[in-house]
Amino acid sequence: QVQLVESGGGLVQAGGSLRLSCAASGRTFTTDLLGWFRQAPGKEREFVAKYTSGGIPNYANSVKGRFTISRDNARNTVFLQMNSLKPEDTAVYYCAARFTLATSWVYWGQGTQVTVSS
Repeated sequence: QVQLVESGGGLVQAGGSLRLSCAASGRTFTTDLLGWFRQAPGKEREFVAKYTSGGIPNYANSVKGRFTISRDNARNTVFLQMNSLKPEDTAVYYCAARFTLATSWVYWGQGTQVTVSS
């Protein structure tokens, strides 16, 4: 049974920062197979950040330059550092895992709420 457990969400003022964590257990996923998505109220879930081949980070245009994905291979954990937060970043943030870099996301965490006040 694969478990993805997110933490680090909360309420922050616009311009502030938060750091999300996602710990994977139950199966050995290399951390480059973990990524971040988010879903705002009334909107579809959207991609935020992931690793591509060679360990190169890839970001949604809306967060590029403000968010940074990083990882701790020893702890099978991936992080999302979010800086210069905007009210439009308010969403439930989900960690996801896939079997390879080329396949669909098959495992999802329970999500962590991020609320950015103006």
